[in-house]
Amino acid sequence: MSPEDNVTEGFDEEGRAEKQRGHRLIAGYVKRLGNGPGVYRMLDAQGAVLYVGKARNLKKRVANYAKPAGHSARIGRMIAATASMMFLSTETETEALLLEQNLIKQLKPRYNVLLRDDKSFPNILIPDDHAYPAIRKHRGMKRDRGSYFGPFASAGAVNRTLNQLQKAFLLRNCTDAMFESRTRPCLQYQIKRCSAPCVGYITAEDYARDLDDAKRFLQGRTTKVQAELAAQMQQASEAMEFERAAALRDRIRALTHVQSGQSINPQGVTEADVIALHQEGGQACVEVFFIRANQNWGNRAYFPRLSAGTEPGEVLEAFLAQFYDNKTPPVQILLSHPVDNEDLITEALSARLGRKVALHVPQRGEKAQLVESALRNAREALGRRMAESASQQRLLEGLANAFDLDGPPQRIEVYDNSHIQGTDAVGGMIVAGPEGFLKSQYRKFNIRSKDLTPGDDFGMMREVLERRFARLLKEDPERQGDAWPDLLLIDGGAGQVSAVAEVMREMGVSDIAMVGVAKGLDRDAGKEEFHRPGQRPFALPHRDPVLYFIQRLRDEAHRWAIGAHRAKRAKSVSRTPLDDIPGVGATRKRALLAHFGSAKAVSRAGLADLKAVEGISDSMAETIYAHFHEAG
Repeated sequence: MSPEDNVTEGFDEEGRAEKQRGHRLIAGYVKRLGNGPGVYRMLDAQGAVLYVGKARNLKKRVANYAKPAGHSARIGRMIAATASMMFLSTETETEALLLEQNLIKQLKPRYNVLLRDDKSFPNILIPDDHAYPAIRKHRGMKRDRGSYFGPFASAGAVNRTLNQLQKAFLLRNCTDAMFESRTRPCLQYQIKRCSAPCVGYITAEDYARDLDDAKRFLQGRTTKVQAELAAQMQQASEAMEFERAAALRDRIRALTHVQSGQSINPQGVTEADVIALHQEGGQACVEVFFIRANQNWGNRAYFPRLSAGTEPGEVLEAFLAQFYDNKTPPVQILLSHPVDNEDLITEALSARLGRKVALHVPQRGEKAQLVESALRNAREALGRRMAESASQQRLLEGLANAFDLDGPPQRIEVYDNSHIQGTDAVGGMIVAGPEGFLKSQYRKFNIRSKDLTPGDDFGMMREVLERRFARLLKEDPERQGDAWPDLLLIDGGAGQVSAVAEVMREMGVSDIAMVGVAKGLDRDAGKEEFHRPGQRPFALPHRDPVLYFIQRLRDEAHRWAIGAHRAKRAKSVSRTPLDDIPGVGATRKRALLAHFGSAKAVSRAGLADLKAVEGISDSMAETIYAHFHEAG
């Protein structure tokens, strides 16, 4: 951040007084600060964090805020709201940068740039621990031994590439357990997606050759692979092996399809991330293209949260630090704008990669064309998002009018339960707001109460709301954050609303609007009735856009709750008595079931038989035996 770059806009008299108090308070801290690197936090009167910053020299950086002039309107507002500060010294500025970004993610300060979606990206993994390795999608830590290719921008991009690679190279994608159990080829072989190594239809040497071809293709050496396949096809044709020639032709077509799907395949850029920023109307979009092995492996748009007046260099600095916090950077990053503190960002990224990372803002040539393409995508993505936000805002205003709310709700929480005759009961909560569905805020609640009558929807909803708001009251009793809802939508009628209202009264929360969405006559969509505490139910016009909006919210909550219920039910179906034995995890459970055939047979086994199982120690065998025979 560079508070000295801009000129402060006008304040009214009260604002000037607050600003002067902020300057004086900050000046009092400056005298007690050292000249080393560190991280500082600016807090308001309620203790909420306004801003987290890093500094090469804490004393000099904080002294900038103590100056009465030379700040942007944004920084001026932040100074005026500052009631206290916190400091933490570090050994190096790089350490300060990493700590700053961790605190930003944890505290979500109002005046910082915040990357709201920083999940990991999928890769393609080819393991090296099997004679016939499978090719599969991998996300998360790279713990498995093998060759990784990526990152890809999305699971869809990986799946499309895997689909075509299976057509081209006939590599298996089944699990090792399925591979070992096959006695005849599966459907993948029948549709020409696998060479059936499970039943010996291909030798280990030939399979290894196809695997090497796939690796070379993923490494960008596509021309040589296709040339070799073309030569093999010609030889097969000349030998009148027309079936084999046709199969090779299909493989060449599959490779061509992969390449055509990767729309921007630069010749002179082997490995890079292309990052472009577009700002408009107080909002920003950062578009990231992933270039690996001279191929475009997809792109993704990010919409970081930032306050008005944030400069591009500051946005990109914060984005790079947060984006690569849990990802491995490439050897070069092509940017649309220069980044603040470039030397510091370069040092941090190079340390993460283990070799030099170069940041470039290209002005001409192929690299500049890549950045321009990313910038165009960022501009279009932000335009679409702003249009969607305007439409969403109109729907929220309509919702406020329909339910007599004080204003458009900024956070709507929708609740639903799912179970089968009371078994595997799960409560679901989804969240929506001005930016649409906030999927990172969704929550599941496994119903824990043993006192509920099976199928007691009122009791389930009561438990879900009690747990949800007990946590809110514990974590944010003063309601300083953005986790408190403005509106609760409950899937149900008057009974559900009464149960929820009772819970809220008991917890001392009386100012949150709640509405029950009942199916209405014949349970048809469009005939929904809306129930509010102490008021008569009502309906909205059949073609009202607000009605469609509420239906989408309810259906999303229903989808989320059913998905959670199905996952819980599937887990309970696969559960065995072995899961209750201390020390028996997935590996020992598999070993026992493989040896005895069933959990029932394990329960009847003698101690000597249990000790004979590979991977089961004598002490563990005694634990298992005691678990099933303790009654005797």
